[in-house]
Parts: sequence; structure tokens; C-alpha cells
Amino acid sequence: MREHPAEPVRGIAVLADDLTSAGDGAAPFRGTGHPAKVLLSGAVEPGASAVDGVVAVDLGSRLLDEASAVALAAWSADAFGDSDLLIKTVDSTLRGHVAAEVRAAHAGSGRRAVVVAPAFPAEGRTTVRGVQHVHGVPVHETDFARDPVHPVRTADLARLLPEADVLEPERFGKLPELVDGGGVFVCSAVTDADLDLLVASVPRPGDVLWVGSPGLAAALARHHSRIPAEPPPEPPRARRPLIVVGSAHPATRRQLDRLRTRVDVTAAETADAPAEALRALRRSTAPVLVVHTPDARRAAAAGSLTSELALVVRELVADGLVDGLVLTGGETAVAALEALGAAGLDLADEPEPGVARGVLLSPPRLPALIKAGGFGDDGTLDRLCRLLMDGGLPTEDEPSTAGGPSAEGGRTS
Repeated sequence: MREHPAEPVRGIAVLADDLTSAGDGAAPFRGTGHPAKVLLSGAVEPGASAVDGVVAVDLGSRLLDEASAVALAAWSADAFGDSDLLIKTVDSTLRGHVAAEVRAAHAGSGRRAVVVAPAFPAEGRTTVRGVQHVHGVPVHETDFARDPVHPVRTADLARLLPEADVLEPERFGKLPELVDGGGVFVCSAVTDADLDLLVASVPRPGDVLWVGSPGLAAALARHHSRIPAEPPPEPPRARRPLIVVGSAHPATRRQLDRLRTRVDVTAAETADAPAEALRALRRSTAPVLVVHTPDARRAAAAGSLTSELALVVRELVADGLVDGLVLTGGETAVAALEALGAAGLDLADEPEPGVARGVLLSPPRLPALIKAGGFGDDGTLDRLCRLLMDGGLPTEDEPSTAGGPSAEGGRTS
């Protein structure tokens, strides 16, 4: 198949349904030379557009009722409709108001066609004959079927979007004429090469509303790379990071369990007593602090638990006890940023698939990493903590003595 040369793009808009999706949708473009910012929806001015670089907006729509989510998707797609690239992110496990938001964004954007490709091969999320899988298992048969807010009922995109044509990679060569005719196209992909082929098959990317997860964003970024005027500045290093865990996903809970085994970590659970957790962390002399929600998280309590986490973050930062953040879970990240009065994140890079690293846009200008709850292996939080500190933690083979005998490492409350 003849690939089409990439059109130069400068204005790129990413419309996301939560903050982690905004971060990992924009981060691949930062790595290919585009300046990029992630904004909370409240920081977007009326009439906003993506003129130069990437603007990724967290609409927060995954936590809204469907009617509100639809209105936001239509409004934002219209507001950013003149962008060279317009990307609507969806969760790679199909949580949220996927079909309703795709239709609303299509209508608001005025784009000729919609290309839907939620595969994220780097995290084991693949699309086979229009069915979404996680490590080879249809997503509705995985832990995501028990998500407390948006349980996944079907993995079949053809059921979610019955108006769509499902295309396998061998049919991507038909996309130029298909896009010209308009419509919605669900595109299967099991490798990054499939996604690269998909992007290369569309000659005029501005005709399309692109719908996908970080896998599609990375393919678009590779195809539309830009030579930067200068490399992005390296984020400052944290002397004492705070790891904030609000996600109930088993992957994050395993990461948390591993992090809590370190002797140089103090971890506190908010439960029903955030003041007690705050006291424990204030007393600690450990080099790394962790605050997290209870392991058994109830959907009904999700909002209050997140607010409790945000309270602890605000107080520890105000006290000057921490100078860097790792935020896990989209709702958690938004609550923490709002509590700090931060409008968003000035992106620096993507150190791991689905992880965005940068600096808070407004004071306090802390370095921060954000990660979706379902991403990563058991060592991810440990690695991100080390990255934030620039190797300040010992390896697993070298037990830490940081903080001396008085350090309250390893304790949990």
C-alpha cells in the first residue's frame, strides 16, 4: 500500500474524558517536538483553539451523567474544530460514555469522518475484529467489568457503535475513499505497526475526528513529528515526593503493595480519618510519603475518599513537607490539582507508556507524574518514585538506611 506523506501540523487538540487520558494523549506529541499543556476544563477560555502545539483538555466527562458528558463533548469539539489534528480520547478498556461522546464530538467537530482505534498495544490492549481485549481477554471479562463507576458491559465496538464499519488492517488502504464518503470506522489493531499503518493511510488528517487511546496518539505523534526549537527543560527533581493513590484497580493496588514494602516509605490510609493520616505523615521522617484510599473502595464513597486525599495533598504541600507528586487515577489527579489551585500540567515527556511527566502550570511549580489506575506492572509506582527523585532511592538489592534509625519507614496507618 502506498503511504501518504504527512501533512505539517501545528495545532493539536486532545479532548479527554479524564485527566490521565489528557496527559497520556498529549505526552507522545511532546516526545516528538510539539510543546504541550494539559488543562483542567475550568482553565479553558470560551473560543479557545489549538493554534500551536498541543492543548489537551480534561473534560471530566467520565464522571458525569450521559447528558452532561454529551454536551461537553459537542461543545469542546466545536471550540477546537479548527485544529490541524482533533483527537477525542477514549479509555482503552471502553469505560465511560464512549458511544455517546463519540457521536456528540463528531457532530460538534464538523469533521467528515470518525476513525475509532482504541488499541494500546504497549499495555496489552488490542482490538481484534472490532472486539477490545486486555492481554488477550475480552474487556468485559476482565476486572474492568467490575469498575465501581463504569463497569464494562461489552467489548464489541460494533455493538457500541452499530453505525460503524469495522476495518481490519488489510483494509486500511481503502480509507482515503472511505473518509471522503464520510462515516464512522472502527479500526482493529494488535500492534503499534497496525496503528502506524492506519495513520499513514489517511491523506488529510484534518478531515477526521480521531478517537482512541495513547496507542493512537503515539502513532499520530510519530507520523506528525516536529523539530523543536530547543529541547524541553528537564523537570526539577523532588527531594521528598508524595505518592497519591486513589485508584481501586488491582494493578495499582499491587503497585502500592510493593511500594509499601520499602523501609524508607511511610504510607497512610485516609479511610474515614484523613486527619489521622495527615498526622502520621507529618510525624514521619521517611524520604518518601504515600497516601492512599482503602483497598476495598466502595463506589458510593468514591467522591468523599478522593476529597480526603486532596485535603492531605494540600496540607502537606502547604507545610513544605513534600516537593513532588505522583498521582494515580484520573479523579484523584484532578482533585489534587484543584486543591493546589493548579490549572494543569506543563508536559515534559512520557517516561513510560501512559505516564505523563511535567510541572504544575501555576504555583506551586512542583514536578508531577500522572498515571491511569489500570496501567503498569507491579514495579511502576516504585520506578516513578525513583524517577522523580533522580535515582535517590536505593535498588532492591541495596536496602535503604535513609532517614536513619528514627525514620518511620514501612509503617502504614
